[in-house]
Amino acid sequence: MKHEDKPAFAAMMASLGEYYGRDVSDGLIGMYWQGLRHYDLAAVRDALNRHVANPDSGQFMPKIADIAKMLGGTTQDAALRAWAKVDQAVRHLGTYRDVVFDDPLIHRVLHDMGGWVALGTKTEDEWPFVAKEFENRYRGFKARGETPDYPPMLVGICGMQNRQNGYQADPPTLIGNPTAAQAVLRGGVDKPLIGFTAAGQVHLSLVGDAEEGAA
Repeated sequence: MKHEDKPAFAAMMASLGEYYGRDVSDGLIGMYWQGLRHYDLAAVRDALNRHVANPDSGQFMPKIADIAKMLGGTTQDAALRAWAKVDQAVRHLGTYRDVVFDDPLIHRVLHDMGGWVALGTKTEDEWPFVAKEFENRYRGFKARGETPDYPPMLVGICGMQNRQNGYQADPPTLIGNPTAAQAVLRGGVDKPLIGFTAAGQVHLSLVGDAEEGAA
């Protein structure tokens, strides 16, 4: 959650306390905020609603750990759905075409795992381990409620060769919801996602800043 989500979160916790007949102090809201701030507000609201409707445990006001446990299931479900899209795309399309998924986290996770082309080199025996790595990485981003920088498309073998030879690449294949995939394409960052700077450059920059400050 973001800082601007605090009022909505506080109101949500106050309503929860009212439902369970509990006084919810600012201090208690602060504790819940600290324990759940890494999750998305909508996901927290969904987890609370599911807890209240749970016939086994819904009669008790949930603790932070109860909500986090339900959110863990939510992130796992999302990761499994995302991997299902990737798995089907590799099996039906292969990794020759450029592709754009309708979920930016898929782009970032696959980029961090070596890219679209590298995914196509995995053997059937390696596939379960690839799936597990993808799910763990995806859940990490999802649990923190962040959308990091990601490449606008995942470049395939043909697209890579065409660009290297100076030819125009074919339009990418959209996977999933086409409107959402177009939004992912527009929102991507077409630059290296990890910066590298020589130590000497950092030293010169610091010296320059120090001289400006002295002046």
